Amino acid sequence: MSLAASAVAGFEKTYGYAPTGVWSAPGRANLIGEHTDYNAGFVLPFGINNRTYAAISLRQDRKCNVSSDLDGRSFSYELSEEMPKGLDWALYPLGVAWVMASAKDQGFDCFITSDVPVGAGLSSSAAVESAMAIALNELWECGKTKQELALIGQRAENHVVGAPTGIMDQTASMLAQADAAVLIDCQSLEIKLVDLGLSERGLVVAVIDTQVSHSHAYGGYGSRRKSCEDGAAALGVETLRELSLSDLPRAKSQLDDVTYRRVKHVITENQRVLDTVDALGRGNLQALGRLLQESHASMRDDFEISVPELDLAVETAMRVGAVGSRMTGGGFGGAAIAIIAAERLQELERAAMDAFSAAGFKAPRVFSVVPSTGAKREI
Repeated sequence: MSLAASAVAGFEKTYGYAPTGVWSAPGRANLIGEHTDYNAGFVLPFGINNRTYAAISLRQDRKCNVSSDLDGRSFSYELSEEMPKGLDWALYPLGVAWVMASAKDQGFDCFITSDVPVGAGLSSSAAVESAMAIALNELWECGKTKQELALIGQRAENHVVGAPTGIMDQTASMLAQADAAVLIDCQSLEIKLVDLGLSERGLVVAVIDTQVSHSHAYGGYGSRRKSCEDGAAALGVETLRELSLSDLPRAKSQLDDVTYRRVKHVITENQRVLDTVDALGRGNLQALGRLLQESHASMRDDFEISVPELDLAVETAMRVGAVGSRMTGGGFGGAAIAIIAAERLQELERAAMDAFSAAGFKAPRVFSVVPSTGAKREI
C-alpha cells in the first residue's frame, strides 16, 4: 500500500469517513550551507523521496483534529484559542493551522503518515508543516504562494514550537524539483534550481543516519544562533551575510575565540555554497568533494555541532571512496550525506555498520535518497 493510500485508510479508520484529499511534502537533505540560513546567507538543499502525507477534510465547527500512525495519538484545539500545552509532535501541523487561521472559522480532521526519518537531520518537521500548509491553503482558499507558505511554516516552528530555525527547510520542502538542488538566497528569498547531474555519472546521495536524535528547540542550536547575532552586532552589521572572507582578520581581532569561530564558519560556508554551485556547473567532482569535506571540518571545529558518530560516518564514507561527505542538518546528531558511486552503496553500508560496531555506537541506517519534487496534492 502506498503512503498516500495509508493516509486515506488511517483517516477513514480514525474519523469514520473519507478525506477530501491527500497532500504531501518531502523531507530535505542539505548538500551544503549549514547554519547560514538564519544569518541571511546561502544554502543548497534538495527535496528527498521520503515524504509526509496528510489526509484532510474540513469540519463544520472550529475544532482542529490531528492523528498519526507515528505514535497512534490524537491531538486537537479550537480555532482562535491559544495553542494548548502538551501537543508534542502535533505542534508542527497545528502550529501551521494556528498561523494560517486568522479569520477562518472551519476546523479540520487530519491524519498524517510519513517515511521521513525523525531526528535524522532530514527535516521531518518541515515536511509535516509543508504538507499541512499546502493542504490548508487549498481547502481554506488562502491563495498563498509556495514562498509565502514556506514563511508560514517557519513562523510556526519559531513561534509555536519554539525552535529558532531559518527558512531553508520549509523553502526546500515547498519548492524542490526533481533531479535538482535549490539555491536559496535567504536574504532576498530568491531561489535558483541547480542541476545536480549525479545520476548521469552513476552517483547517488547516500544518507548515513547515526540514530543519534536531536532537537532544534533545545540545547546548542539556540546558543549558536545567539553567537552569530552577537558577532554581527560586535562587527557593526545586521547579519553575517554582509561580511566576506576579507572581513575575517578584523573579526579575529575584535571577537573572542568562540564567537570568532562561529562567525568564521558562517562566512566561509556562504562562500562554499557559491563555490559548490560553480563546481556543479562545471562538473568538477574533485572541487565538489573538497568543498563538502571543508564544510564538515568547519562544522566540527569552528561551529562545534558535530558528534563522534557523525565524524565517524564521514570518515568511513571517504575511506570507501565517496566523492565527498559531510554532516547535514542542524547538528548534535542526525545524519551525514555522502556522494558515492551507486555500486558502492552496499559497501558503504557494511563499512559503516562495522565501524560503528567497533566504536561501540548504535548501528546506523544507510540508504540513498533521490532529489524529488516539493509539496503537492496527491489525491
